[in-house]
Amino acid sequence: MTAKTVRGRPARPAGANLGRRPTCGRAGRRLSRAARHIPAIAAVAGLAAAAILLAGTAAYAAGPGAPTVLAADSITAVVNNIRGWLVGILVAVATLFLTIGGLRLMWANGDPGEAEKGKAALKSAAIGYALALLSPLIVTIVAGWVK
Repeated sequence: MTAKTVRGRPARPAGANLGRRPTCGRAGRRLSRAARHIPAIAAVAGLAAAAILLAGTAAYAAGPGAPTVLAADSITAVVNNIRGWLVGILVAVATLFLTIGGLRLMWANGDPGEAEKGKAALKSAAIGYALALLSPLIVTIVAGWVK
C-alpha cells in the first residue's frame, strides 16, 4: 500500500506534528488582540478602585441661610488631605506597574529582553509602594518647613 500524497508531498506519519506549533484560526487571533487590552483594563480598574476608596462622604447642599463652611479650616487639614491623595495616587500607580511587570514576565516566553522589562516594572512598583509608605513622613517634613 502506498502512502497518499497531498499536493505532491508524501503524507506524514501519525504524531509527526508533535514538535510544531499549532496554527490558530480567527478565534485565536481575536483572543491575542483582546489580550493586548489587559494592561489598559487593569489600569482603569485600579484608578476606579482608588477613586472609590479615596472618596470621602457625600456632599449635601446647604439649606437657605446656612453659614458658609470652608472645606479646610486649617493648614493641618489641607496637609492631611494632600497626604491622603498622595498615598492613593502612588498606590494606584504602583499597582499598575506591578500588574504590567507581572504580565510582561508571564508573557516573556523565554525572551530575556522582555523579562528584563518586566523586572524593571516590578522594581518601579516596589519604589512606588515605598514612596506611598513614606509619603506621610515626607508631607509632615514639608509641613514643618511651612509653619
